[in-house]
Amino acid sequence: MNATAGRSGEADYDYIVVGAGSAGCVLANRLSESGRHSVLLLEAGGRDNKIWIHIPIGYGKLFKDARVNWMYQTEPEPELDGRQVFQPRGKVLGGSSSINGLIYIRGQREDFDRWRQLGNGGWSYDDVLPFFKKAENQQHGADEFHATGEPLSVSDPRQTHPLCDAFIAAAEQAGVPRNADFNGAKQEGAGYFQTTTRGGRRASTAVCYLNPAKARSNLRVETDAQAEKILFEGKRAAGVVYRQHGAQRTARARREVIVSSGAFNSPQLLQLSGVGPADLLRKHGVDVVHDAPGVGQSLQDHMQVRMVLRCTRRITVNDDVRNPLRSAMVGLNYALFRKGSLTIAAGYAGAFFKTDPRLASPDVQIHFIPFSTDKMGEKLHRFSGFTASVCQLRPESRGSVNIRSADPTTPPEIRINYLATENDRRTNVEGLKKLREILRQPAMTPFVAEEVDPTPDIVSDDDLLAFCRQRGSTIYHPVSTCRMGNDAMAVVDQAAKVRGLDGLRVVDGSIMPDLVSGNTNAAIIMMGEKLSQAILADAR
Repeated sequence: MNATAGRSGEADYDYIVVGAGSAGCVLANRLSESGRHSVLLLEAGGRDNKIWIHIPIGYGKLFKDARVNWMYQTEPEPELDGRQVFQPRGKVLGGSSSINGLIYIRGQREDFDRWRQLGNGGWSYDDVLPFFKKAENQQHGADEFHATGEPLSVSDPRQTHPLCDAFIAAAEQAGVPRNADFNGAKQEGAGYFQTTTRGGRRASTAVCYLNPAKARSNLRVETDAQAEKILFEGKRAAGVVYRQHGAQRTARARREVIVSSGAFNSPQLLQLSGVGPADLLRKHGVDVVHDAPGVGQSLQDHMQVRMVLRCTRRITVNDDVRNPLRSAMVGLNYALFRKGSLTIAAGYAGAFFKTDPRLASPDVQIHFIPFSTDKMGEKLHRFSGFTASVCQLRPESRGSVNIRSADPTTPPEIRINYLATENDRRTNVEGLKKLREILRQPAMTPFVAEEVDPTPDIVSDDDLLAFCRQRGSTIYHPVSTCRMGNDAMAVVDQAAKVRGLDGLRVVDGSIMPDLVSGNTNAAIIMMGEKLSQAILADAR
């Protein structure tokens, strides 16, 4: 079933999906799979044809590339010494799955059971596990927790690294057990991360879900098409106005408009369309379609605090980059075998542990990588260096995303409020102390020439907290700005339908009730799988 001509030459589709990111590409594939429904997929960015998108370590080249990145900034963060925090978000087919750090972590069983306990029926771990498996092509093969033969490739690192081996051994010496599968029976432990890669190349949702579906006659993909507003007929979403190559266009939806633009852009689009806090909308001259006070509120993100160490041996990526011959060999190794430094994700090895033994599950994640820099996306240090970062898994702090004007091209106002609670401050400090303990174990000490940042004299809790304020930054996991739930501030119900409206859903990380304990991409893909099934069930 193809799109049909509507009023005034407008095209009509069964479904319009706004945003070709981690969830949007899944939806485009699954909703068009039967051939019975016509689907329009709108992406504000361009095609995913830049070489660094497909080379795993290319995320370092894409952090500051405005051609594929929205490059947002927060407002000054009160608890981070008034610093603004850079917020990269994908603006390209595949969305953030085309520019992220590639790590495949689902989160903990307890995360999803907590969602269910908050009143979100159908979102417990037992409910969502089948949809994680429905997405997965697991290198290790199928078992109770994993599946093969599905779209998303999940792979081990192409080779091990002596620094990573030392880190894992040191973690074990510090009381953190080895764990060969963070997405299996338990998350706690130390080991190598699996990644969304296939044969040494990035496996974004554009590659895994959209590419196989592009040739379908009932799926239309429009790039460089920025949605400006959702059209309403009364309380029903009827279409989308978007701008493409300087011209304003309109597409109409017979069944549903599905917003999959991410934790920043989804609430922005809803607010621009008249769905959001009424006072905010009126302030900016936007006609109120539906007073939804929760739109743009409840924002959460994972913060990371990075430790940089100088290595005793020239075995880091810093050394590869500095030496022309080694750089050439790295390129050759990748070209011939898809191995080496160019395959490194934003976490090569890692660990999950509890800062308090009374906790039911880990509350801190460590990302370990064999290179170092002052800021991600900038030049590597000239010395042999490596990095290990602390990430608090379940922050209490919440912020907001609000429009600044009725102009769709104006970036939204982003306030995350990192470290706003005592528990968040304590957990980051205790996480740093445990990480330092790991890095000072016998397995690690032969590789450590010195602690560069923080320096060894930063010891007290107060000094470590000051370090968190000075250096803390995002680990790129914003969620919850169109939160799922049953309370007055919830934006969508358990089927992702916007409360109080018809024909409108939000399907992306913005609807998470709160953060999952780990990298968010895998869970967002799962949500795309689960909710596409719900959408199709309603179409019967």
